[in-house]
Amino acid sequence: MSSDITNIDSRGKYVVCFGDSITQGFGAGPRSAYPAYLSKLMSVPVINSGIEGDTSEGALKRIKPDVLDREPLIVVIEFGANDFLTNMPLEETRRNIESIIQQCQEQGAIVALADVSNMNLMPEYGPMFRSLSRTHKTIYIPNLLNGIYDNVNMKSDIFHPNASGYQIIAQRVYRTILPYLNQNAMLTKFSK
Repeated sequence: MSSDITNIDSRGKYVVCFGDSITQGFGAGPRSAYPAYLSKLMSVPVINSGIEGDTSEGALKRIKPDVLDREPLIVVIEFGANDFLTNMPLEETRRNIESIIQQCQEQGAIVALADVSNMNLMPEYGPMFRSLSRTHKTIYIPNLLNGIYDNVNMKSDIFHPNASGYQIIAQRVYRTILPYLNQNAMLTKFSK
């Protein structure tokens, strides 16, 4: 874990999960979406700002009401699959996600960038996500769908997880962001 994360001393109040159908919980319903499972693991309230079918371009249009106006402590950004499915140029996706990261950081939030790609699905996206994470000093959540995407027992359809799959995603997100939340709690406790 690196403490060299932008806004590690964030004063926000909520974990905002900002994404597409994977965040929304498509195929399992809101109570079985990964943010719902995540909220059971966390002491910080979790907001689900996922919309089915959303692209990084669509996300930019709704970032203010759905994220920036919600006092984010951490924003978990999960986009890319619909950009891929609609043949959006990779460079355009990169620009959009970079803008999302920057706007969240300007708001004072820690950013956690979730990578939905793997070797079989969107392989060119992984290096882009890693590069954006390094450049902007975000938390990086790799392999979000590993072991889920290619496992019929973890999916509700060809693309989307079922409740079991979303539970695994929630655990991956939780394990990755928890050390930073703990660090944030220490920093903000002693700097009041």
